[in-house]
Amino acid sequence: MKLTQKGQVTIPKHMRDRYGLRTGYEVEFEAMDGGVLIRPVARQQAERMADAIASVRGCADAGLTTAAIMQMTRDG
Repeated sequence: MKLTQKGQVTIPKHMRDRYGLRTGYEVEFEAMDGGVLIRPVARQQAERMADAIASVRGCADAGLTTAAIMQMTRDG
């Protein structure tokens, strides 16, 4: 991967997907021994968590009411 004249690089898509980096997100750089750490700015981590929760909301819906689920947990 080459650094452009403006100091830019392209983060590979599989890495952006893996770490939830989206267009418009801000990243921060931290100097580490032997390299540089790139990570999303903290407020975006909360957004990513909210997105992850939203993506699985309703997945466990088995058509049971809250009362039925509570009864199952008490009987078990």
